[in-house]
Amino acid sequence: MAIEIDISHVARLARLELSDRQLDTYGRQCRELLEHVARIQAVDTEGVEPTSHPLPMTNRFREDRITPETVLGHEEVLAQAPDTEGPFFRVPPAIEEA
Repeated sequence: MAIEIDISHVARLARLELSDRQLDTYGRQCRELLEHVARIQAVDTEGVEPTSHPLPMTNRFREDRITPETVLGHEEVLAQAPDTEGPFFRVPPAIEEA
């Protein structure tokens, strides 16, 4: 099943300058991808329950527990910072003044 795509139009929308060779290559790749998706969409999935993973999954994360060994003191945290000012982290400004 042939799917046509105007790759030069897509490139213009994405504000990409592509050579003729790149247009041919990307056009072929996009057509192959869209044809593959069309074949997948044609599969009869009647009666198949939607899943996010083919095998059952369980959460393997450990429970978060706060213990004295896992808590750092304020001074210890600030000692690891590249720059501080008093009891605060000093960071570069996010917005420059005009």
